[in-house]
Amino acid sequence: MGVSTTSPGKGIRLVTVDHPPVNALPVQGWYDLADALRAAGRDPEVRCVVLAAAGRGFNAGVDIKEMQRDTGHEALIGANRGCYEAFAAVYECEVPVVAAVNGFCLGGGIGLVGNADAIVASDDATFGLPELDRGALGAATHLARLVPQHLMRALYYTSRTATAAELHTHGSVWKVVPRGELLGAAMELAGEIAAKDGYLIRLAKAAINGIDPVDVRRSYRFEQGFTFEANLSGVADRVRESFGKEA
Repeated sequence: MGVSTTSPGKGIRLVTVDHPPVNALPVQGWYDLADALRAAGRDPEVRCVVLAAAGRGFNAGVDIKEMQRDTGHEALIGANRGCYEAFAAVYECEVPVVAAVNGFCLGGGIGLVGNADAIVASDDATFGLPELDRGALGAATHLARLVPQHLMRALYYTSRTATAAELHTHGSVWKVVPRGELLGAAMELAGEIAAKDGYLIRLAKAAINGIDPVDVRRSYRFEQGFTFEANLSGVADRVRESFGKEA
Protein backbone atom coordinates (compact mmCIF):
# COMPACT_ATOMS: atom_id res chain seq x y z
CA MET A 1 0.00 0.00 0.00
CA GLY A 2 1.00 3.64 -0.37
CA VAL A 3 2.95 4.98 -3.36
CA SER A 4 5.12 2.62 -5.39
CA THR A 5 7.43 3.17 -8.34
CA THR A 6 8.40 0.74 -11.10
CA SER A 7 10.10 0.91 -14.49
CA PRO A 8 7.91 -1.11 -16.89
CA GLY A 9 9.54 0.07 -20.11
CA LYS A 10 12.53 1.92 -21.51
CA GLY A 11 12.38 5.55 -20.45
CA ILE A 12 9.09 5.07 -18.57
CA ARG A 13 8.50 5.37 -14.83
CA LEU A 14 5.20 4.09 -13.44
CA VAL A 15 4.04 5.72 -10.18
CA THR A 16 1.11 3.87 -8.61
CA VAL A 17 -1.06 5.00 -5.70
CA ASP A 18 -2.64 2.26 -3.59
CA HIS A 19 -4.38 3.52 -0.48
CA PRO A 20 -7.53 1.46 0.23
CA PRO A 21 -10.41 1.65 0.31
CA VAL A 22 -10.87 4.58 -2.11
CA ASN A 23 -7.44 6.21 -2.54
CA ALA A 24 -8.41 9.17 -0.35
CA LEU A 25 -4.95 10.26 0.72
CA PRO A 26 -3.88 11.34 4.20
CA VAL A 27 -1.48 14.24 4.54
CA GLN A 28 1.64 12.07 4.34
CA GLY A 29 0.30 10.32 1.26
CA TRP A 30 0.27 13.56 -0.73
CA TYR A 31 3.86 14.27 0.22
CA ASP A 32 4.89 10.70 -0.66
CA LEU A 33 3.30 11.09 -4.07
CA ALA A 34 5.03 14.43 -4.64
CA ASP A 35 8.38 12.91 -3.71
CA ALA A 36 7.89 9.96 -6.08
CA LEU A 37 6.96 12.21 -9.00
CA ARG A 38 9.85 14.59 -8.45
CA ALA A 39 12.32 11.72 -8.12
CA ALA A 40 11.07 10.21 -11.37
CA GLY A 41 11.45 13.50 -13.19
CA ARG A 42 15.00 13.98 -11.94
CA ASP A 43 16.14 10.57 -13.20
CA PRO A 44 18.00 11.22 -16.48
CA GLU A 45 16.92 7.81 -17.80
CA VAL A 46 13.22 8.71 -17.54
CA ARG A 47 11.46 10.39 -20.44
CA CYS A 48 7.83 9.93 -19.42
CA VAL A 49 5.96 9.21 -16.18
CA VAL A 50 2.68 7.30 -15.96
CA LEU A 51 0.59 8.11 -12.90
CA ALA A 52 -1.89 5.35 -12.07
CA ALA A 53 -3.86 3.95 -9.15
CA ALA A 54 -4.81 0.52 -7.88
CA GLY A 55 -8.24 -0.42 -6.61
CA ARG A 56 -11.73 0.95 -7.10
CA GLY A 57 -10.84 4.39 -8.39
CA PHE A 58 -8.05 6.77 -9.27
CA ASN A 59 -8.38 9.21 -6.38
CA ALA A 60 -11.09 10.34 -3.96
CA GLY A 61 -9.27 13.43 -2.72
CA VAL A 62 -8.16 14.06 0.83
CA ASP A 63 -8.88 11.79 3.77
CA ILE A 64 -11.92 13.53 5.29
CA LYS A 65 -11.86 11.24 8.31
CA GLU A 66 -8.34 12.43 9.14
CA MET A 67 -9.71 15.97 9.26
CA GLN A 68 -12.71 14.94 11.33
CA ARG A 69 -10.37 13.47 13.97
CA ASP A 70 -8.41 16.72 14.23
CA THR A 71 -9.75 19.19 16.80
CA GLY A 72 -7.64 22.03 15.40
CA HIS A 73 -6.39 23.08 11.98
CA GLU A 74 -3.28 20.91 11.70
CA ALA A 75 -4.86 18.33 9.36
CA LEU A 76 -6.35 21.04 7.14
CA ILE A 77 -3.07 22.90 6.85
CA GLY A 78 -1.27 19.63 6.17
CA ALA A 79 -3.75 18.62 3.48
CA ASN A 80 -3.56 22.05 1.85
CA ARG A 81 0.22 21.94 1.73
CA GLY A 82 0.38 18.29 0.74
CA CYS A 83 -2.06 18.71 -2.15
CA TYR A 84 -0.24 21.85 -3.24
CA GLU A 85 3.03 19.94 -3.40
CA ALA A 86 1.57 16.88 -5.18
CA PHE A 87 -0.25 18.94 -7.81
CA ALA A 88 2.88 21.02 -8.40
CA ALA A 89 5.00 17.87 -8.66
CA VAL A 90 2.84 16.68 -11.56
CA TYR A 91 2.97 20.02 -13.33
CA GLU A 92 6.66 20.62 -12.71
CA CYS A 93 7.82 17.06 -13.37
CA GLU A 94 10.75 17.46 -15.74
CA VAL A 95 9.21 15.04 -18.22
CA PRO A 96 5.63 14.60 -19.46
CA VAL A 97 3.17 12.91 -17.10
CA VAL A 98 0.42 10.65 -18.45
CA ALA A 99 -2.45 10.06 -16.01
CA ALA A 100 -4.17 6.66 -16.28
CA VAL A 101 -7.57 7.24 -14.70
CA ASN A 102 -9.89 4.45 -13.61
CA GLY A 103 -13.22 4.77 -11.79
CA PHE A 104 -13.70 7.92 -9.75
CA CYS A 105 -11.41 10.93 -9.99
CA LEU A 106 -12.64 13.40 -7.39
CA GLY A 107 -11.36 16.41 -5.46
CA GLY A 108 -7.61 16.07 -5.23
CA GLY A 109 -7.73 13.66 -8.15
CA ILE A 110 -8.79 16.57 -10.35
CA GLY A 111 -5.76 18.51 -9.13
CA LEU A 112 -3.51 15.67 -10.25
CA VAL A 113 -5.00 15.00 -13.69
CA GLY A 114 -5.65 18.69 -14.37
CA ASN A 115 -1.90 19.26 -14.12
CA ALA A 116 -0.96 16.16 -16.13
CA ASP A 117 0.28 16.44 -19.70
CA ALA A 118 -2.12 13.82 -21.04
CA ILE A 119 -4.97 11.69 -19.71
CA VAL A 120 -5.98 8.18 -20.70
CA ALA A 121 -9.19 7.01 -19.00
CA SER A 122 -11.22 3.86 -18.62
CA ASP A 123 -14.80 3.95 -19.84
CA ASP A 124 -16.07 3.86 -16.24
CA ALA A 125 -14.07 6.93 -15.18
CA THR A 126 -15.87 9.98 -13.78
CA PHE A 127 -14.40 13.36 -12.91
CA GLY A 128 -15.67 15.95 -10.46
CA LEU A 129 -15.21 18.29 -7.52
CA PRO A 130 -17.55 17.46 -4.61
CA GLU A 131 -15.79 20.10 -2.53
CA LEU A 132 -18.93 22.09 -1.64
CA ASP A 133 -20.47 18.92 -0.23
CA ARG A 134 -17.38 18.36 1.93
CA GLY A 135 -16.95 21.78 3.44
CA ALA A 136 -14.03 22.71 1.22
CA LEU A 137 -13.07 24.69 -1.86
CA GLY A 138 -10.28 24.34 -4.38
CA ALA A 139 -9.05 22.71 -7.61
CA ALA A 140 -11.30 24.81 -9.84
CA THR A 141 -7.94 25.85 -11.29
CA HIS A 142 -7.42 22.30 -12.49
CA LEU A 143 -11.01 21.52 -13.52
CA ALA A 144 -10.82 24.58 -15.76
CA ARG A 145 -8.02 22.84 -17.64
CA LEU A 146 -10.33 19.91 -18.42
CA VAL A 147 -13.62 21.55 -19.45
CA PRO A 148 -14.81 24.92 -20.78
CA GLN A 149 -15.29 27.75 -18.29
CA HIS A 150 -19.08 27.68 -17.94
CA LEU A 151 -19.21 23.91 -17.64
CA MET A 152 -16.50 24.09 -14.98
CA ARG A 153 -18.61 26.52 -12.98
CA ALA A 154 -21.76 24.42 -13.26
CA LEU A 155 -19.92 21.24 -12.25
CA TYR A 156 -18.26 23.06 -9.34
CA TYR A 157 -21.44 24.62 -7.97
CA THR A 158 -23.50 21.42 -8.27
CA SER A 159 -20.79 18.90 -7.30
CA ARG A 160 -21.79 16.86 -10.35
CA THR A 161 -19.36 14.70 -12.30
CA ALA A 162 -18.46 14.38 -15.97
CA THR A 163 -17.70 11.08 -17.68
CA ALA A 164 -14.50 10.17 -19.49
CA ALA A 165 -16.45 10.16 -22.75
CA GLU A 166 -17.65 13.72 -22.10
CA LEU A 167 -14.13 14.93 -21.36
CA HIS A 168 -12.94 13.19 -24.52
CA THR A 169 -15.34 15.35 -26.53
CA HIS A 170 -13.75 18.44 -24.97
CA GLY A 171 -10.30 17.20 -25.97
CA SER A 172 -8.90 16.87 -22.45
CA VAL A 173 -8.89 13.05 -22.42
CA TRP A 174 -6.60 11.53 -25.03
CA LYS A 175 -8.27 8.14 -25.21
CA VAL A 176 -11.10 6.19 -23.53
CA VAL A 177 -10.69 2.42 -23.29
CA PRO A 178 -12.25 -0.52 -21.41
CA ARG A 179 -10.93 -0.72 -17.87
CA GLY A 180 -8.88 -3.84 -18.55
CA GLU A 181 -7.01 -2.01 -21.32
CA LEU A 182 -6.28 1.18 -19.37
CA LEU A 183 -2.70 0.61 -18.30
CA GLY A 184 -1.77 -0.78 -21.69
CA ALA A 185 -3.19 2.28 -23.45
CA ALA A 186 -1.39 4.64 -21.07
CA MET A 187 1.86 2.73 -21.57
CA GLU A 188 1.41 2.90 -25.33
CA LEU A 189 1.16 6.70 -25.23
CA ALA A 190 4.04 6.93 -22.75
CA GLY A 191 6.16 4.71 -25.00
CA GLU A 192 5.56 7.01 -27.94
CA ILE A 193 6.64 10.00 -25.85
CA ALA A 194 9.62 8.15 -24.35
CA ALA A 195 10.89 7.35 -27.85
CA LYS A 196 11.79 11.02 -28.30
CA ASP A 197 15.21 12.42 -27.46
CA GLY A 198 15.47 12.66 -23.66
CA TYR A 199 17.07 16.10 -23.58
CA LEU A 200 14.67 17.53 -26.13
CA ILE A 201 11.55 16.19 -24.40
CA ARG A 202 12.63 17.93 -21.20
CA LEU A 203 13.13 21.18 -23.07
CA ALA A 204 9.68 20.73 -24.60
CA LYS A 205 8.07 20.26 -21.17
CA ALA A 206 9.75 23.38 -19.81
CA ALA A 207 8.82 25.39 -22.90
CA ILE A 208 5.14 24.38 -22.79
CA ASN A 209 4.89 25.17 -19.08
CA GLY A 210 6.53 28.51 -19.76
CA ILE A 211 3.81 29.59 -22.19
CA ASP A 212 0.92 28.40 -20.01
CA PRO A 213 -1.60 31.27 -19.68
CA VAL A 214 -2.38 30.40 -16.04
CA ASP A 215 0.09 30.14 -13.17
CA VAL A 216 -1.44 26.99 -11.69
CA ARG A 217 0.49 27.16 -8.42
CA ARG A 218 -0.54 30.74 -7.64
CA SER A 219 -4.10 30.19 -8.83
CA TYR A 220 -4.58 27.10 -6.66
CA ARG A 221 -2.95 28.78 -3.64
CA PHE A 222 -5.46 31.61 -4.00
CA GLU A 223 -8.30 29.08 -3.86
CA GLN A 224 -6.85 27.47 -0.76
CA GLY A 225 -7.17 30.74 1.11
CA PHE A 226 -10.95 30.50 0.79
CA THR A 227 -10.86 26.90 1.99
CA PHE A 228 -9.15 28.06 5.15
CA GLU A 229 -11.62 30.92 5.55
CA ALA A 230 -14.50 28.43 5.31
CA ASN A 231 -12.94 26.48 8.17
CA LEU A 232 -12.32 29.52 10.34
CA SER A 233 -15.94 30.64 9.85
CA GLY A 234 -17.27 27.28 11.05
CA VAL A 235 -19.26 26.52 7.90
CA ALA A 236 -16.79 23.85 6.81
CA ASP A 237 -17.28 21.92 10.04
CA ARG A 238 -21.06 22.04 9.68
CA VAL A 239 -20.90 20.66 6.17
CA ARG A 240 -18.16 18.13 6.93
CA GLU A 241 -20.07 16.70 9.89
CA SER A 242 -22.79 15.59 7.51
CA PHE A 243 -20.35 13.93 5.11
CA GLY A 244 -21.25 10.29 4.60
CA LYS A 245 -24.56 10.65 6.42
CA GLU A 246 -27.99 10.50 4.88
CA ALA A 247 -29.94 13.74 4.79
